[in-house]
Amino acid sequence: MSVRSPLCIDRRSREDSGGVSLSSSVLFTPKNFKLKTLSTTSPFMSTGLGSVLLFFLKSTTISFVFLVYNDSALSCNPSLGGVGKGQLVREVDALDGLCGRAGDRAGIHFSILNRRKGPAVWGPRAQLDRDRYREFIQAELFSTPRLTVIEGAAEGLLTSDPRPDRPGQLRVTGVRLANSETPISCESVVLTTGTFLSGSLFMGRSTTPGGRMGEPPSCSGLSHTLRETLGLKVGRLRTGTPPRIAKDTVQLSLAELRPPDEQPTPFSFMNKRTSCKPEDQLPCYLTYTTPGVERVVRESLHLNAHIQQDAKGPRYCPSIESRVLRFPGQKHQVWLEPEGVASDLLYPQGMSMTLPPELQLQLIRQIPALQRAEIRAPGYGVQYDFVCPTQLTPSLQVKKAQGLFLAGQINGTTGYEEAAAQGLWAGVNAGRTALSLPPLSLSRSQSYIGVLIDDLVVQGVTEPYRMFTSRAEFRTSLRADNADIRLTPRGFEEVGCVSAQRYREAVRVRDALADAMAALQSISMSSTKWMKILGQVHLSKENSTKISAMDLLEYKDVTFEMLAAAFPEYLSPYLEFSQRLNIEGLYRPYYIMQKEEIERMRKEENLSLPQDLDYLSLPVSLSTEVREILDRARPHTLGAATRLPGITPSAIIHLLRYVCKTDRKREVQSTDM
Repeated sequence: MSVRSPLCIDRRSREDSGGVSLSSSVLFTPKNFKLKTLSTTSPFMSTGLGSVLLFFLKSTTISFVFLVYNDSALSCNPSLGGVGKGQLVREVDALDGLCGRAGDRAGIHFSILNRRKGPAVWGPRAQLDRDRYREFIQAELFSTPRLTVIEGAAEGLLTSDPRPDRPGQLRVTGVRLANSETPISCESVVLTTGTFLSGSLFMGRSTTPGGRMGEPPSCSGLSHTLRETLGLKVGRLRTGTPPRIAKDTVQLSLAELRPPDEQPTPFSFMNKRTSCKPEDQLPCYLTYTTPGVERVVRESLHLNAHIQQDAKGPRYCPSIESRVLRFPGQKHQVWLEPEGVASDLLYPQGMSMTLPPELQLQLIRQIPALQRAEIRAPGYGVQYDFVCPTQLTPSLQVKKAQGLFLAGQINGTTGYEEAAAQGLWAGVNAGRTALSLPPLSLSRSQSYIGVLIDDLVVQGVTEPYRMFTSRAEFRTSLRADNADIRLTPRGFEEVGCVSAQRYREAVRVRDALADAMAALQSISMSSTKWMKILGQVHLSKENSTKISAMDLLEYKDVTFEMLAAAFPEYLSPYLEFSQRLNIEGLYRPYYIMQKEEIERMRKEENLSLPQDLDYLSLPVSLSTEVREILDRARPHTLGAATRLPGITPSAIIHLLRYVCKTDRKREVQSTDM
């Protein structure tokens, strides 16, 4: 986080400020104290964190400082959401975070990914306009009560002896600024340094210090504090960004047109529509790599320092060099995505690269649609420090340091959405710490945020962590559509970060859904009568038991709209919730089964596990990592297995089913004998 000038930004000086940035610090303080501290770096880390402070502090007496550098730019792809990531955005919004509303304001291409699969894995996604995003975030921050925004750099942390009534070896008491003799005293600090912590930029054989092109890395004193003063284990990760291409030099007729959804789906539960009208959305385009791309990559490996480094890069968003080397002879997707309504640039997703600029041009021109393309800004790689997240508590506080919280890429994650989720929860707990309140946590069964944090603090990372729906064992109940009724009530009643307006709306929706499902459950009749009423519905006539309208929603050819048309006096008041009721009906049996399995796991904690189990070849759905952990530890009971680092609830459920099934077989065999 380097300094331009340690300048205090308020609404009167926003035109001169350059805005809010990717390298930032926020400081929390009680009303009559000086300041408290948080810091953030990645744009959605800033929005996640900033928004929590924004609403958490409305109901408290805290004031806070946001220490920033440069502006609130989208560093890499100007997009938000996706499979797994969209669920995080919805959860951040349900807790009154900003990123969902920012997406609705800045979005120019909305789509629901995975729509051909079940609603539990649908991924809300939007391409964003960079300028609209920046304007929205800055407006929100500058209108936040009790917020002071300072443009500058954190050079180090101030520490003192720990409080005896709290765990930790020392206490963080403030932030030391570069080019300023006056430190900022605080009760809590949240660091979200993004890719700036000891960051290095790579392009070809050249390496320069930096966290983003044209911007220096964080001050060396910050890294020194984390390593030497706090004694934290620090590792190295890498990522990259593709070149930006002039839109008017691309032959879009040679690429596949991919239009947005006809009707945009807002991210925020508080918005009924997006700012961008359906007819004003911009399309994306799909094209593919060619053998020529692979040839350029292989012939230039000796000129590419970044790809030869040991630092781990993102497996699920790899550079084009990594993709070619891992999957030779295959063609790879390249998405051409707009950067804004008025922008003349295209973002070639899937083409992150660190070749010398002249070879980057040669590479992209191997793709037919890009044969005449011109590069406006070359791609480059970034390597940066991260803190091993197993050194954090579930509140995202550093175990060794009272009052110090970490969030975002400093914890080994990748992506705006993961950073926003961590920033929000770190902000909540930093604020609670400043008020001497106990920390809060979210469980894996409650939210994707809980899954994310649990994965980080229990398992750690060996590569940049990306959220997927497959990471959530209870994904059928942790859906994007129900994040409001899962999290908003708790956010208001327990956490204090949700506005009264949002809370009232969530309660209205929750109660209406409950009433609608009760009404559906009350309508019950035989399958024969249902077929007479609904017509082309395939039900078994042999089923003599009565079937409720709620049960019928499990069938694909039955919708709530059909049922409301048949029983308008009972169901028509709930038509605004049609899609949500269809989804609730579809997943209701799975949800009930999951609740039973969770309860069963709790009751069966003392179940003995056979010591001769061959975990490596067990005929159940277990990952290689889980098998190796179980084989090495050989726990004696199911409860002991649940407490092993790296063992997920889904693995425990599969193990429980197998052991119980095996025990039943043995009982039957002994009875027959």
